[in-house]
Amino acid sequence: MELRQLRYFLSVLECGSLGRAALETGVGVSALSQQLTKLECELSTRLLTRSSVGVTPTAAGLAFEYHARLTLRQAHYAVLAARSGRMSGYASVGMAPTTASVLGLALIARMRERYPDIRLHLVEMLSGYLVNQLNTRHLDVAVLFQQEAGMRLDVRPLLEERLFALVPLALVKADWGPSLTLQQIASLPLVMPSAQHGLRATLRAILERVGLDATIVMEVDGLSLLMECVSAGHAATIQPGATVARATQAGLRVFSIDDPQAQRRNLVVSLADDELSPAALATRIVLHEVSRELVQQERWPGARLL
Repeated sequence: MELRQLRYFLSVLECGSLGRAALETGVGVSALSQQLTKLECELSTRLLTRSSVGVTPTAAGLAFEYHARLTLRQAHYAVLAARSGRMSGYASVGMAPTTASVLGLALIARMRERYPDIRLHLVEMLSGYLVNQLNTRHLDVAVLFQQEAGMRLDVRPLLEERLFALVPLALVKADWGPSLTLQQIASLPLVMPSAQHGLRATLRAILERVGLDATIVMEVDGLSLLMECVSAGHAATIQPGATVARATQAGLRVFSIDDPQAQRRNLVVSLADDELSPAALATRIVLHEVSRELVQQERWPGARLL
């Protein structure tokens, strides 16, 4: 099988006829037809149905089309990499705001140091939105908190983060110790992201395990505004260790949660390897590497490597 045969096949599909594809590729109709026949013989299946009104793909042809396009794209990336002599290209990475506050700058610095010719696009949004961005192929890689059912997504464990209760002084009870039980957490008025987001789903699962429900008094899908609501005394919130420094600066009380399950799992979720460019594959490796270093150097509060 040759790359030119794949190009001819795709050109015929796009043009809808051998004649127009021949003009498009600069190859004679007879030579084009011979190459397609040779390809079908090698595959032992009919890819195209020829008729007086044009050419249409068979079921096998439709299945073959996806992989043909993917093969040509990867061949193009290989040519670019060989010509440049070093890694280049584009990679898009999505993170929730709490993750970005710890990992974002560290990832940027390492990528600038190791792969200065890769153009890195970082997207900061809540995890529920990141899933949609992955499934629509607007992101290559994202850090998520629950395993989503997506189309051909690669899921790899990264780390676990302890969760903390951030409580405005007006809601703190005099008899509380340094940690709160799940019963105390359930009794607190909470402001949290809406239901489709990972942190909310994690809190729900923790409480449901012991037959409790969270008391959600408002939903805010944005970390800055959510923290302002807590600082203003409207409600408490549950957040990972990355927000502890911000909470302390805002004058909030930070309580650990007296339950070993009060943590969230971080997963690196990406498109399948055969869909990722070399630049995106390299970026995923660096993301894992930088995360490990941040945890080992105790620069990711409350985190434990998986």
